[in-house]
Amino acid sequence: MGQAESQPQAGGANGGSDASGEGSTHSALHVLRVAENSPAAEAGLEPFFDFVVGAGGQQIGDEIDFLTEVLEENEGAEVPLQIYSTKRKEVREVYVIPSRNWSSAAVPGGEAGMVDGQPSLLGLSLRVCSPQFALDQVWHVLEILEGSPAQSAGLVPFGDWIIGYAGGVLRGEGDFYDVVEAHVDKPLRLFVYNSDYDVTREAILVPNRSWGGEGLLGCGVGYGLLHRIPK
Repeated sequence: MGQAESQPQAGGANGGSDASGEGSTHSALHVLRVAENSPAAEAGLEPFFDFVVGAGGQQIGDEIDFLTEVLEENEGAEVPLQIYSTKRKEVREVYVIPSRNWSSAAVPGGEAGMVDGQPSLLGLSLRVCSPQFALDQVWHVLEILEGSPAQSAGLVPFGDWIIGYAGGVLRGEGDFYDVVEAHVDKPLRLFVYNSDYDVTREAILVPNRSWGGEGLLGCGVGYGLLHRIPK
């Protein structure tokens, strides 16, 4: 899967979901990252909002090796995946061609898209997560002060939501502030969703106390029910 946040290699399944995903408390495979030029990118999988809920017409159950086996058995051939979008509240079918060639060609030496020393078949980072709660863990960017680290990073006031960071998953309100504190005077790569343009991008923020204003970020951040991504 490439740089996997979850543990299954090359697309392992680790939990199930019903066909719709909506309102389900069951786990599914949450797409966290999609590597550039990977089979997953070619298929149009969307980080953060997409869940893999089926493969080859079969729902992904609790067996961890199910998706891995489907992909490995069909390396080089077209495989239909059922994808639930928490943004659109619907399941769509996409077609992927599992391949190890893209990862070896991405960077000299073939290091990109490696999982446990093996080239990734899809170029995905996945975690096991319930679609019902996936959109709860977001941080809404509010007012931004001039000359602040937030402004330098290109964050957009009231239009941006912080949905994750390069080091892993943010699971609760305090996680984000802990990560910021741990990156004082260090680059912090954030994954940011913008609702105006419906795009997810990476922003590099350098929290610091020397920018001339208050706080490490120089922006307000909202969390909770009133600050969820609009549907």
